[in-house]
Amino acid sequence: MIVGRITAKAQTTVPIAVRRALGIEPGDDVAWEIEDGRAVLTKMVAVPFVADLGSFTEWADELDAAYDAL
Repeated sequence: MIVGRITAKAQTTVPIAVRRALGIEPGDDVAWEIEDGRAVLTKMVAVPFVADLGSFTEWADELDAAYDAL
């Protein structure tokens, strides 16, 4: 078990063993989830945006059609 401490400002340091195991580096985003009375820390990964932009009809005008023709 890896143990840490909460500071007076409710902050903690993610221990190096956890950072290494999750591949967390400075600047990375993490997510916290509460499951059955436990906090679960997960490294956030970038998810590519994939969508049918044709569904955004409020932007469908002549300029969009001209751009699509390029």
